[in-house]
Formats: sequence, structure tokens, C-alpha cells
Amino acid sequence: MGGHPKGLTTLFFTEFWERFSYYGMRAILTLFMVAKVTDGGLGLDVAAAAAIYGFYTAAVFFMGIPGGWVADRLLGQRNAVLYGGILIAMGHYSLAIDSRPTFYAGLVLIVLGTGLLKPNISAIVGQLYSADDNRRDAGFSIFYMGINMGAFFAPLVCGTLGERIGWHWGFGAAGVGMTLGLVQYVLGGSRLGNAGTLREKPEDAGLLWGKLTLGVLALVAVFYFLWDYRDYVLLAGTIGVFWSLLRQGRDPVERKRVWAIIAFFVFAMLFWAGFEQAGSSLTLFARNFTENSVFGWQFPASYYQSVNPLGILALAPLFAWLWVRWGKTQPSSPAKFMFGLIFLSLGFFVITGAAFVSAQGGNSRVSPMWLIGGYVLHTIGELCLSPVGLSTVTKLAPQRLVGSMMGVWFLATSLGNFIGGRIAGLFEAFPLPQLFGAVCLTTGASAFILFFLIKPIRNLMGGVH
Repeated sequence: MGGHPKGLTTLFFTEFWERFSYYGMRAILTLFMVAKVTDGGLGLDVAAAAAIYGFYTAAVFFMGIPGGWVADRLLGQRNAVLYGGILIAMGHYSLAIDSRPTFYAGLVLIVLGTGLLKPNISAIVGQLYSADDNRRDAGFSIFYMGINMGAFFAPLVCGTLGERIGWHWGFGAAGVGMTLGLVQYVLGGSRLGNAGTLREKPEDAGLLWGKLTLGVLALVAVFYFLWDYRDYVLLAGTIGVFWSLLRQGRDPVERKRVWAIIAFFVFAMLFWAGFEQAGSSLTLFARNFTENSVFGWQFPASYYQSVNPLGILALAPLFAWLWVRWGKTQPSSPAKFMFGLIFLSLGFFVITGAAFVSAQGGNSRVSPMWLIGGYVLHTIGELCLSPVGLSTVTKLAPQRLVGSMMGVWFLATSLGNFIGGRIAGLFEAFPLPQLFGAVCLTTGASAFILFFLIKPIRNLMGGVH
């Protein structure tokens, strides 16, 4: 694949189908939950649906931490990806069954499966390259294209089936996609060489499995009994994770690099809190306040979810070429993060304008170009931050902890999704210009602060660019 290791092709298409399944169900999840029972939905109000959406998407990425731990100590990254994919497929098929218990069971299965697959497939990509290989960031950008090819087709297929035929047809199509990804992954495994096979040898695997099971049960119990205080629980848990990672640093260089990962974590979390409005508040804005038609043809609101991945497909090759072209003169990783936040803020500036125009017209419908323009700016921001973050973490993390560190990276996405769900829950409580404007100002202020932290963060990175 373009002068890159052969294993990149296998991982590219595995991630393609996994993201097809995830973004296919994500495109219709909120719409399904707020749809009336008579229309085949759950009949939830927006606040309840946003809370479930935010907690579910947060849990999807949070489980990357135990998923990375399991891979590092018990399964190895390659087996973790396989077993994770099986659980994901089972989850989507559960969603396809028309009952509330199987709906929630399906969400749990997808959470567990994605926790195994997501951090470890990215870790395997990193293992295909040496630490000083200039193709590394370009390789992650190509890998990111696989993610977004799946994400582009998913709303068109699952959204059409879900909104036009039946919600559970859309969920079922997502399950078929993950099944195809598993078949491709198994058949192409020989291309990976030794990547993804390394793991620490546990002294007592049974004891480790027992600890993991007890930990998961304890986590469930904590959230069940302390649900009203979940914000504080998540904050305390995040601090605990950071403290544990800092203790595992064996020398000053490793500890400094962990601090750098923590800094990237904070700004990535703020980025995803805004970016992930796409599946919740922005999808509701598309359904309620946007003219969803082209030349008289009415299209489902979920189709807007294909704009971002289409932009990735168009622009990712350009970004990959730029990073290789500039080589060691390219902007540093903290600078790329700053640009990501700037473009996210600009995107919400456009969407705030759309909300203002709609409000001035008595909640009238606005042109689809408002949302499309906002999503394009978000896409540029994503390309500056997300693939670069994946690459940077694999370079900063000690090799013995790469799976765990990737889990921590996805914890930033998890908390961002959780915060994003809380924001989306205000969709009916606040004027939309005020709601979207607050997101615009917050992400813009974050970029301003990061500008002054670029040099200190680079000093913590210990020579990693």
C-alpha cells in the first residue's frame, strides 16, 4: 500500500468494516431513541436519549483501558482485535432484535468488543514502523482513511435502511459489516508478521482474569450506586489512571513523556467534547431545523454524518503528503493539536450562525450548507489532531505499555463523549445560538492556552517530535 508495510492493508480494511458498523449504528442511534414507539423507536425525550448516547459512546472508548491491559498481559494485541470484533458483531445483531432488553444488551456487547479492538489495532499499526520511520504519521493518516471510508458509507447504508425501512434493519446491516471485517482480518493475518503478538508473560493468568472481572463488576456497582455523582467518579478515576501511569515510569525520561501524554489527553478531551456533537445535538439540529433536500429530493438527516468522513477521504492524502514532504520541519505535535482546536472552534462559529438564522426566522429551516460548512472545518481540525495523537502516543509510550497507553488515549475520547452527551442534553433547555456559541468559545480558548504551552510540552516529550 503506497510503499508501506503489507500489514497496513489488512488493518486498513479491518478498521474499515469496524467503523462501518460503529458509525452506521451511531448515525441512527439518537434518532431511534427519540422516535415515537408507534414509529418503532424507544420514545425517549431528548435529555434521556442524550444521556444514554453520551454514556454509551464514553463507555465505548473508556473500555480501551482494560482492553489494552488485557492485550498487554493476557491475549496480545492480535487476539484482542479478533475477540473484540466477534463481540461487536454480536452486539449489532442484538440491536437488530426488536426488544428493549436486547437493545441494552447490544450496547454492552459493543462496548466490551470495542474496548478490546480499538486501542489494540492502533497499537499494531504503530508496531509496523520503527520509531524513527518518517512514514509513520503518513501510515496513520492512511489508516485513518480506512476508518473514514467505513464511516462514509455507513450512514448511507444504515441510515437509509433505518430511517426509510426500519430501525432494526439499519442495526442489522452494521452487524453484517463487522462480520465481513472479521473474515478479512483472519484471512489477511499473515501479512502482519510479528506485529501484535508481543505481550508480557503473566505469572498467574487466572489471577489476572479474576482481578479484571472483579474490577469490571466493581466499576458497574460504583456507577449504579453513585450515578448522581458520576461526574466526580469519572474525575477521580481519571486522576487515578494518571497516577498509576506515572508510577510505572522507570526513569525521568519515561515519566516526562507520560506527563506529555497527559497534556495531550486534556486538549484531546476538549476537542472530542465538541466534535462528538455530530451524533447528538447536530443530528437533532439537522432533523428539526435544516432543509434536508437537494433539487427537491428529500434525504434522511443521518446523511450529514457522511460529510465528515468524505472530507477525510478527500483531505487525508493531502495531509499525509504534507507530513512526509515537510519531514522533520513539519509542525510539532502540540502545534498540530492547537490547529485542530482552532478549526473545531471555527466550525462551531458557522453552526452558531445557522442556529441564529433559524431562531430569527422563528425556528425556520436553514440551508444544508451551514452544517456542511461546519463539518468541513471540523474535518480539517480532526486531521490535525486525531491521527497525529495516535502516532504521538505510540512514540511516547514505553513499548511494554503501548496497549495500556493507547487505552489512555482513548479515555480522552471517552470523557469527551461523556461531556458531549451532557452538552447535547441541553438541546431543548437552552437557545441553540447560546449552546453552540459556548462550544465555539470554549474550544477557541483552549487553542489560545495551548499556544503558550507548545514549548513546555515539547520539552516533556524528550526528543520525540
